[in-house]
Amino acid sequence: MKINNLDNPFYIFLFCIFALIVNTVSSIYFFPIMLLGIVFIAFYVCMEKNYNYTLFFLGITTVIIEINNGFKPFSVILLCFFIYAFVIPYVSRVLSVDGTNLYVYLVVFYCGLVFLWTLNNEMSIQLNFILLLNLVVDLIIFGVFI
Repeated sequence: MKINNLDNPFYIFLFCIFALIVNTVSSIYFFPIMLLGIVFIAFYVCMEKNYNYTLFFLGITTVIIEINNGFKPFSVILLCFFIYAFVIPYVSRVLSVDGTNLYVYLVVFYCGLVFLWTLNNEMSIQLNFILLLNLVVDLIIFGVFI
């Protein structure tokens, strides 16, 4: 397996603080779920590597982001556990390319976020555009920096 920045718990902790600051400041101006996909990938890495303390910080970060963005508390964390327990084993069995699996997990996570949003609120074209934009930003950040 390729080693990336998400293998370092200190980096994940700093990233959690950065994601909270970005989501808190940007929620004033527009509807963001920025960096929640990267938090999910960090969640996946922590579950695979059994980083329990780092997983605690990721859980707190996810709860604060989801409350800040209008989701029910712990709904995104349950989505993360569902994708980790049921979807990821299926996708890893079907796809054998290790380099693209994390990108597919990120796309599946955003599909789950769209489903969660439609359960709680109404769907609009602006929301679809913002979620697509956030997916592209997360894919670029994950591909370039992490």
